Amino acid sequence: MPGTEVVRKQTTLGGAAGIALLIFALVYRFFPGWIHITPAMQQRADVDATHAPRLPTAAIKARNPATDPGKATLAADTEYGPPAPLSDDSEFVQPTETGALTMGPPAPEVPTTKAIAAMLKKANQALDAGHLIAPRDNNALALFEQALAADSNNAAAKTGLEKVRDGLNEQAAAALDHGDIGESEKLISALQAVPGDTPELDALNERLKVLRIVTPMLTEAADLLRQGHAIEPKDASALGVYRKVLEHDSANKLADQGLAQIERDYLDRALAAAAQDDFAGAEKVLADAAPIRPGSQALLDTHSRIEGLRQQRAGSVLEQARSALDSGNPDMAEQLSKRALALSPDVPGIDEFNQKLSNARLYASFAPGQLVRDKYLDRSGNAPELVVIPTGSFLMGSPGDENGHRASEEPQREVRISVGFALSATEVSVGEFREFVKATTYVSDAEKSGGSSVYDEASGRMIEVRGVSWQQDYHGEPASERLPVIHVSWNDAQAYAVWLSERTGKHYRLPSETEFEYALRAGTKSRYWWGEDTPLKVLANVTGDGDRSPSKRGWSNAFSHYTDGYWGPAPIRSFSANPFGLYDIDGNVSEWVEDCWHDNYTRAPSDSRAWVNPGCESHVVRGGSWGSAPDQVRSAYRIQAAANTRSARVGIRLARDL
Repeated sequence: MPGTEVVRKQTTLGGAAGIALLIFALVYRFFPGWIHITPAMQQRADVDATHAPRLPTAAIKARNPATDPGKATLAADTEYGPPAPLSDDSEFVQPTETGALTMGPPAPEVPTTKAIAAMLKKANQALDAGHLIAPRDNNALALFEQALAADSNNAAAKTGLEKVRDGLNEQAAAALDHGDIGESEKLISALQAVPGDTPELDALNERLKVLRIVTPMLTEAADLLRQGHAIEPKDASALGVYRKVLEHDSANKLADQGLAQIERDYLDRALAAAAQDDFAGAEKVLADAAPIRPGSQALLDTHSRIEGLRQQRAGSVLEQARSALDSGNPDMAEQLSKRALALSPDVPGIDEFNQKLSNARLYASFAPGQLVRDKYLDRSGNAPELVVIPTGSFLMGSPGDENGHRASEEPQREVRISVGFALSATEVSVGEFREFVKATTYVSDAEKSGGSSVYDEASGRMIEVRGVSWQQDYHGEPASERLPVIHVSWNDAQAYAVWLSERTGKHYRLPSETEFEYALRAGTKSRYWWGEDTPLKVLANVTGDGDRSPSKRGWSNAFSHYTDGYWGPAPIRSFSANPFGLYDIDGNVSEWVEDCWHDNYTRAPSDSRAWVNPGCESHVVRGGSWGSAPDQVRSAYRIQAAANTRSARVGIRLARDL
């Protein structure tokens, strides 16, 4: 009797089999199309039936009732005939009646024999080595074809032939590129023999046809090059032949290489000319080269190189021009700058240099408005500060209808200031004049004659007082160092200018009358440099109706609604500068100029020169002072004074040549 464990296992297996049989019956009942039994399957089932109980025919029919008229029902198993024997390698087949798929693996490929495998290996080695059609019996094409002859369905051989076809196509194209007719013919012929479709053949044959035409022409062009007929004569030159080749074959590499060789000769000659600074010659050669290969990269690169050489050379010459200018040779500097411009019209820095050259000729390398202070050469110290005055032109004098006009201010005339000069930024101070006197023991005209004019507070008038000189202020008291020096004559001003010239090595002088009015106006055309009437704000030390002396005196003829806070001269730089940067050019104190006095401007110079007559005794005083009436502050106002005149209202302003 079996044991408990055995019974349990039999029970489990029997239950599983019963469940599986139930599932099969249900599927067959409701989805009969899912199970299609072929005769072969039936035969296998019949064989298996010898080892398992067979279902009755009635049971089979019950599980597959003829409810679907489009489906055939299973007949009794006796209708299938006797069972056929089954072998191990039999396959399931697909019935042709219904087209339903059968359950079975695809047919296996025919195994590759050792001989074919060896042949394929050898063919692949030849393919890798590039031996597509040679040597005769040991090339990739022949070996793959042999493999296919042995096995017409061999996939590896077919793939190999495809690779051979691709390789032959590439080699044929390369041979055509190099102009090798023989090699091209051989490769194209081999390509035609490769089994399968080769769409590239037509194009290759067309190229071969063209190559047969252009090859003699290429040979002719090469011969002409060797003979030195690159571009001449036009009807029999290598250039002309290469162009004909390109008419037949626009992509012909040999023709393009020939043209590149001709172009290279031109480009080399252009570079050689540029290296010799013959940039005009280089441009001409480049112009001749341009039509050979229009827009070629080599041509563009050579243009860039030559332009770089041009810029570099022009910059070098301009640097030489700067050195010449710095060494004080403007003529040489100008010649070099013109040469730099001839080399390259847009040489960097040329505009800046031209401005500097112009300044050098006009202002000795200074710039208009620049402040200059010369050092003494033989001692410590500096000359008074100067302002560089820009060149220009102006209308000198006053029109007849100007309020306060005088006959001495006409006729008006256009004056050109064509040479730059510098003018003292301020009036010469007491301290600056004292330095001159101490260094030279100079004795002024006031000291020689015994006095000068001062303002008398009691009478409100200017009176002559003995013992007054440059060391006193406007009412005869000791003057502070920052006050403008007064009580100095034209002669004293000339002596001070000569001393400064000796100390600095520069030419100091009194300004000409033309220079003074030009600098005072500073580009304006009005009565005063600030406008037509009373200043709108405190700009200068002039007479104002609000000014008061220490004893509360006022001016009877003054600017209305104006006061500057001073009665008498103010320390230098107490007021605003005019547009040229000059302080107290109008107001504070009047100033001597170089010119001799003339009653009017008839026959006066039309440039910046001083109008001097040898031996003249009277000179011109320009600019209003702290005690001048408004008409006397006008830009055109002028007055005469003897060369030895001293006054509490007249001081010094110097000019310097640049």
